[in-house]
Amino acid sequence: MTIATFKKASFSILTATALIAAAPALACPWGNSANANVYGSGNGFGVGQAGCLNHTEILQNGYGNGIIATQDGALNTTVVGQSGAFNSSVTSQGGWNNTVGVAQIGNGNAADVSQNGANNVTGVIQVGDGNSASVNTSGSGNTGVIIQY
Repeated sequence: MTIATFKKASFSILTATALIAAAPALACPWGNSANANVYGSGNGFGVGQAGCLNHTEILQNGYGNGIIATQDGALNTTVVGQSGAFNSSVTSQGGWNNTVGVAQIGNGNAADVSQNGANNVTGVIQVGDGNSASVNTSGSGNTGVIIQY
């Protein structure tokens, strides 16, 4: 009888361990942070992050600068600020509950945002002439807004 009880208890512990290991990890106590300030002309900057609670913040000031930022996971944030002329920002996020904010001040700037997953939010604001913005989303519960003036 003791052997049967032991085998049953061992099976329960193994089953519980397997279920815990197979469950997706939703708790992310710490994320990564990437911050950059780029000044001048013809500069490029790129960042890629995976996981959750990551934060990217990029500021560019000048002429003909480019940004590429990619995040995959949950609860990630990308913030881009560009001033000057003919700057470009390309951002993409995959996952859920992610946020992108792009602000461009000047002329001839371009912003391209792609998000797929659920409950993601995008905001693009452009001040100046000859600017272009594109927001592409796929999934469910995603929200995007473009403001140009």
